[in-house]
Amino acid sequence: MKQHEHFKFSPGVIAYPVFFVLSIWLVFWFEVRFGFNLSKYGIYPQTFKGLRGIVFSPFLHGNIEHIYHNTIPLFVLSTALFYFYRPIAWRVLFLGVLMSGFLTWCIGRPSYHIGASGLIYVLFSFTFFKGIFAKHYRLIALSLLVIFLYGSMIWYTFPIEEGISWEGHLSGLITGLVFALVFKKEIAKPKGYAWEQENYNEENDPFLQHFDEHGNFIETQEALEIEEEPKPLSVKYIFKENKEE
Repeated sequence: MKQHEHFKFSPGVIAYPVFFVLSIWLVFWFEVRFGFNLSKYGIYPQTFKGLRGIVFSPFLHGNIEHIYHNTIPLFVLSTALFYFYRPIAWRVLFLGVLMSGFLTWCIGRPSYHIGASGLIYVLFSFTFFKGIFAKHYRLIALSLLVIFLYGSMIWYTFPIEEGISWEGHLSGLITGLVFALVFKKEIAKPKGYAWEQENYNEENDPFLQHFDEHGNFIETQEALEIEEEPKPLSVKYIFKENKEE
């Protein structure tokens, strides 16, 4: 894939995140409208039935405040994912849901863990670490922007507030870091220079041929001929009319 194709806008960059956000709001509306409580379909750690929550939990939220706080970062981070990492965006999403959910199932407290925050932490962690590892100036800029906007999220990977699934947040953070290390292909690479290549030969470099082994400038024959070539003389005559005559 060419460099410019990594950062090419397409309708899916906006459409896919909007569709996913609308999906979680539709599920929440269904619960409120018909009086259902689907929290029992969330992740319940160390139980066989709790495994179904790995798939369902990102679509379930406890209240309007919960879903509201997840909506904006989910949309922003998923949009950045589809724009900057389009070739692997779907893999990061699907595998991120499965892996972060499974880790939550392994380390979580005996309670129902619901919400898209685990996936949000996957996206946050992946975009930050991958930009640093890739060493591409645009991806590094994205990493700095992400840490500026959502850097405070790191504190919620610790049990500092009751009622928050810090296990899900920590699982998402770990998953994103693992993805940043694993997904290496189809990622924008920094611009390479000739002298960085393994088969680069200094003797064939047209610029370095003007210097000797000590770094002194070598005057080529063409340069000497240019210096020795005399400049043509130009004479200007100025004529003034004598009005007295």
